[in-house]
Amino acid sequence: MQYRTKEEQVADYLREGIIAGRFPRGARLKQVEIAKLLKTSITPVREALKLLAAEGYVMGDSYRGATVMPFDISASREMLNLRILLETQLVRGAVERATAADIEELRVLARNFERAVAEQKNEDARAANYRFHRRIHAIPNLPMTLHFVQILWARYPFDLINKVEGRVGRAVAEHTQIIDAFAQSDVTAAVLATRRHVETGWQELERSMKSSPPGGSPAAALEPQKSPEFLEN
Repeated sequence: MQYRTKEEQVADYLREGIIAGRFPRGARLKQVEIAKLLKTSITPVREALKLLAAEGYVMGDSYRGATVMPFDISASREMLNLRILLETQLVRGAVERATAADIEELRVLARNFERAVAEQKNEDARAANYRFHRRIHAIPNLPMTLHFVQILWARYPFDLINKVEGRVGRAVAEHTQIIDAFAQSDVTAAVLATRRHVETGWQELERSMKSSPPGGSPAAALEPQKSPEFLEN
């Protein structure tokens, strides 16, 4: 298992929380509350926020706190193309290096996602989805590529995509196809399954946006919601 500093652990916790919707877009994060929850000092929290600011997950003053970055829907098409390019490279390397233990871990993570979907626990499902893909991306040990993918994920409209009717259920099947390709050591099938998975989510979002009622805004789903933790008083 690759060693991670305290700062990296805090940063990954916050990344997952932002993508899962635990920390809503536009919410103000408070260092003291995060440190208290994670049972750590302020310093790794402050450094983690600096890292997330550089990646585009948050903005603001790392000493006073930071605000979760809003989505930029207009840039999503470009981010889609970059995601496909970089994530398929990570998957290619992952299939070539994956051990039986890695594949079994992916199956467990995929089952966690499926369970959360079945129980309609949306936040848990988004968090499980993040862990599944983050585990795949870590296998090939390509830190620069992984870094750029994390930057793309920071501004990608996962919240909107996951609100498309039936999308998370279809993602369960798509995860299974990716894992099956891993189990067969089939690089081509894994790359194609990953590409379809990323593209399908975006295409379903586009269709949903086009079918929105006149005057309605698909981005309304991204309105920050009050959270009991980490919000500025």
